[in-house]
Amino acid sequence: MSGLFSPRAWNKIWIYRGTFLLGLGNTLKTAVFALLIALILGILFGLMATSNKKILKSISRVYVEVIQNTPVLLQMCFLYYALAFSGHSPGIIVTGCLALGIYTGAYMAEVIRAGIESVPKGQFEAAQSQGFGYAGQMFYIVIPQSIKVILPPMTNVIVNMIKNTSCLYIVGGADLLSLTYSFVTGENTGGSYAPAYIVCGVIFFIICFPLSSFASMWETSLKKREQKVFQNSTAKEA
Repeated sequence: MSGLFSPRAWNKIWIYRGTFLLGLGNTLKTAVFALLIALILGILFGLMATSNKKILKSISRVYVEVIQNTPVLLQMCFLYYALAFSGHSPGIIVTGCLALGIYTGAYMAEVIRAGIESVPKGQFEAAQSQGFGYAGQMFYIVIPQSIKVILPPMTNVIVNMIKNTSCLYIVGGADLLSLTYSFVTGENTGGSYAPAYIVCGVIFFIICFPLSSFASMWETSLKKREQKVFQNSTAKEA
């Protein structure tokens, strides 16, 4: 524990702060591109899961179940080494974006499916009676009503995805955790274990805590709003 209170160890962290900033940049870059992939897959498979065609529902269910019930580390290793052995390896960061995007997309799909299914069926019937097609129903009627249900759990999914960028460490990534490990084991920088991992944890906390707090506040606000609407409707009936 002496390293934790060592001025020399903390000074070394400051001198080589560029290592942590580089790791932070790579982590954020990976998270952003993985999020784009996850949103595309989530919307696609979420819509498939709520369609009237059994084949689309089945495809969506298979994707969600397979991805959610296998470890993200296994998926990342499989994708990384499968691409490497095929001779078409796109690099660690790109592989991380793909693996995390595919993994997170399964959870996004479930969030979007639940949001769409939270809209009363009467809204769909009313939209059909007004002549709206499927795309029109979703764009003008369903999505605006389901977005308030979708956003809080989607934010939690994003937080988990940011933390899962640390899985790049297993394939020798350049993310924040990987570069922190390289720092503490480096020939010139090694030894500052406690300060380095504390800094790494603080950076993750600074990124994730505001998002988690936003999701919690949003959910609390929705519950209060629904309770208020219920009380008003009860008062009118009385």
